[in-house]
Amino acid sequence: MRKQTKNIVLGSVLLAFSVIIPYIFHISGISGPIFLPMHIPVIIGGFFLSPFFAGFLGFISPIINSLISGMPIMYPIAIIMAFELMIYGLSIALLSKKLDIYYSLILGMILGRLAAGGVVYALQNLLGLKMNYMVYLKGAIITGLPGIVIQLLLIPAIVKALKKNYR
Repeated sequence: MRKQTKNIVLGSVLLAFSVIIPYIFHISGISGPIFLPMHIPVIIGGFFLSPFFAGFLGFISPIINSLISGMPIMYPIAIIMAFELMIYGLSIALLSKKLDIYYSLILGMILGRLAAGGVVYALQNLLGLKMNYMVYLKGAIITGLPGIVIQLLLIPAIVKALKKNYR
């Protein structure tokens, strides 16, 4: 019961951060697709939450952001991001049990982006979405490069610092 309570409390705090941080970016005029502010709390959650809670945090974050602020737009971007961030949280939660922070982070980021491409491909074929999955992936990676670099530099330091104090 104690582990589940920790997951709920920490997941709720990280969910709040996943809404507040992008909101601050948007009202400041800083581009979310470039700096990827919603990704950071979700990825951090992958290192501390159970796989279920980390995946749920990733899935629900873009949906809630879209409902509250209209950013990202629900269809197709929030839907694509829901699966991308779900895979970030889930895969990092699973990988970090076996691998170090850096490998878990990099593999989780790759798997999440592949999931985003898969969702675009599925929406393209099932619902006629006028978006090419390869173009989407390339654009997401190139546009989000500053955010990716920030994640690679910032998240391991945050996770190491939190692991010293979080039990």
